[in-house]
Amino acid sequence: MKPKANQESTEPVGPRQSIPERLLGYLRQRILLLLLVALVISAILLVLVFFTGLDRNEQQAPVTDMDSVISETLEVLAASPAVSAQVYQAILPSLVVVLADARGEENGREIGSGVVISGNADVLTALHVIEDSTTIELGFADGTRTPAFVSNVDWERDIAVLRPFTPPGLVVPATVGSSSALRVGDEVFAVGNPLGLVGSLSAGVVSGLNREFQPSDRDMRLEGVIQFDAAVNLGNSGGPLLNKRGQVVGIITGLINPTDMDTFIGIGFAVPIDVAVGAAGGPAK
Repeated sequence: MKPKANQESTEPVGPRQSIPERLLGYLRQRILLLLLVALVISAILLVLVFFTGLDRNEQQAPVTDMDSVISETLEVLAASPAVSAQVYQAILPSLVVVLADARGEENGREIGSGVVISGNADVLTALHVIEDSTTIELGFADGTRTPAFVSNVDWERDIAVLRPFTPPGLVVPATVGSSSALRVGDEVFAVGNPLGLVGSLSAGVVSGLNREFQPSDRDMRLEGVIQFDAAVNLGNSGGPLLNKRGQVVGIITGLINPTDMDTFIGIGFAVPIDVAVGAAGGPAK
């Protein structure tokens, strides 16, 4: 029998796929899916690592900044001089060596300290340094050495004002502060010529105010003096006591030692500058 002319064929047109080919197609899809998932996970991990690194950097930043601040501060401190050095440089041109020949004693020249307080080169010092002396000689910071005479005294305060016969070529008066502003614990500096060591500085603090002081070798009692613990010895008498701004706040007058030795054990005294300037012709503060 002949087939009908328009009968449709039920056979597939394309080539028939085998079972292995179908399996390979399935595996390819799975592999691509796994690769896609792996890429997504990797991207997520990278993002987490990136932001974790940022957090660490932000946490470390303050430490780094603090280290930088500390380093810069130390550099500034190293470059700038200490307060004591600045105080010393400020007072050095005004510091004076006082030499007094004691009457009736061999080799009785006493060395003390003083400070220039006026444009006339008047020198403020302790009265006991030049008391009973026959001659007085002053040594100024510029190298000038000249005889001097006593222009004024305050017996009750152990203060004397000396005037040179020949003023130095360069007169640099010290800056006078106010002792009334002192408080216990304030930094102070003693400058003078202890034991003949010219131009020495020691540092300490105000240990007390309005003290009474009875010098062991003098028939007098000083009242209202400043107690301090900056080291002083023979030769410091008459020198300036300075605050941290380099201003004169006192004139050193003595020390206390319970033994017979005239050495420093931690207690020195100074006449307040507010009182001492009255002996120089200025108004007492």
